[in-house]
Amino acid sequence: MSNIEFDFPIVEKTYKVVGKRDLKLYIFEPTSQETKRPAILFFNGGSFKKEPKSPVQFQHQAEYFSSLGMVAICVDYRNGADMGFLPTQAISDVKSAVRYVRRNSEGLRVDPNKVVVCGSSAGGYITVSAITFNDLNDDNQYENHNKDHVPSYLIIFAVGMDGIDIMARRYPQLLYKAKEISPIHNIKKCLPTTLWLCGTGDDLYVQNKKFINLMKHEGNEITLKTYKGMEHGFFNYGRHHNEYFNQTKDEMETFLRDMHVV
Repeated sequence: MSNIEFDFPIVEKTYKVVGKRDLKLYIFEPTSQETKRPAILFFNGGSFKKEPKSPVQFQHQAEYFSSLGMVAICVDYRNGADMGFLPTQAISDVKSAVRYVRRNSEGLRVDPNKVVVCGSSAGGYITVSAITFNDLNDDNQYENHNKDHVPSYLIIFAVGMDGIDIMARRYPQLLYKAKEISPIHNIKKCLPTTLWLCGTGDDLYVQNKKFINLMKHEGNEITLKTYKGMEHGFFNYGRHHNEYFNQTKDEMETFLRDMHVV
């Protein structure tokens, strides 16, 4: 993905090379000089489109959480602008990014036991799927059942959990295995402690509520926070005079403080 420009200073690191494509971490360095700092990786939404959103979607959240002493990272992963793109590639990229941060935790001065992942929309589908489906992996040095890619905590903004629906609409070539890569059709205890944020006016709200209830029944610890009447992407910086950007940012901070991450 080219021409990614942030409004804040960032450090770029390549976490994976696929063909001629360098996949990068855009790191917001905190001022903290501690050797074991918590990290949060952001996976943007809108990535399945031919003209996808870029990692800058979460730059304002990243800037804020870096001010709290976290190593905040906006992650570039394969998306609809890449030739022959399939969501399974992006799911593998999530695993690679989290593994890179853990594998390089000493150099990044990150606590490998305090790695948080945050995903929105398509970015939420791939982050949940990365945790749920062991066999989607293209890191040859890792066994499929290696758990280094599973974050310590998870934050999700409204996301489609029905893989059959996603593939039918966008990737019919994957319909033959759509049920296998559909979180709502593969309910099990697998997620770390999770904060889930969703507007009740979002088309995905009913599906998200159903998925959360099914997952909680299996023993997953998920807290759902709802925002009355709010639409998909309501939390993005610049929308609603930043009222909900600030509300959701504060909710995330409260969650991370309750988990003793920050």
